[in-house]
Amino acid sequence: MLLHGFTHTGASWEPVATALGRGAVAPDIRGHGAASSAEPVTLDAVVGDVAGVAPARFVLVGYSMGGRIALHVAFAMQERVERLVLVGASPGIADAGEREARLRADLSLADEIEASTIEEFATRWAQTPVLARQPASMRAQVEEDRLRNTPAGLARALRGLGTGALPSLWDRLGELTMPVALVVGERDRKFQAVAFQMAGAIERSEVVVVAGAGHAVHLEAPAAVAEVIEGGPAPLRG
Repeated sequence: MLLHGFTHTGASWEPVATALGRGAVAPDIRGHGAASSAEPVTLDAVVGDVAGVAPARFVLVGYSMGGRIALHVAFAMQERVERLVLVGASPGIADAGEREARLRADLSLADEIEASTIEEFATRWAQTPVLARQPASMRAQVEEDRLRNTPAGLARALRGLGTGALPSLWDRLGELTMPVALVVGERDRKFQAVAFQMAGAIERSEVVVVAGAGHAVHLEAPAAVAEVIEGGPAPLRG
């Protein structure tokens, strides 16, 4: 079960699914792609969507926003999740004041998204610092995926599923019972620090640092991510 990041769709996982060589479920999360008009865009609704399409037992994988959601799914369905793989993800913002400030910023950005075309916002989002250094070879693919979205859908997703909207799970990480792999790119220093901090709180965890990759490891190094999903080796391990 593969959960995509903000502005992506389930199609963004195709390189990883190809590398896996077997079927994978990669739904469009509410507010994105084919689910752009689905309402309400809430955490509970999305967890319910995942529960409805997931097998009885499954490996759960999430990137960025999809990683935050995957953590919530893992807590809601611990008995069904065999392993958890988080790519460039965090458990949210622990400090209530910082989370409130982020929510205000996210709500303001959502209003700006609604006033833009999808083409304008796709160009703007590609220039955010954590994504700006993505390899030129994958930019066209990423832009094509972003253009499957609508401004209204993305605005709803940011309001309902953004970092400011979701509660922090930092104080619950020790409750996870399944093995957890925390995948980060070598160039993604911010999320490397987050991953190692998370690993310190999760008993059955490992940090996997993928050489040469940035934030979107599943796009830059899909074979490496597929190996982690399968439980095999990766280029670097922390």
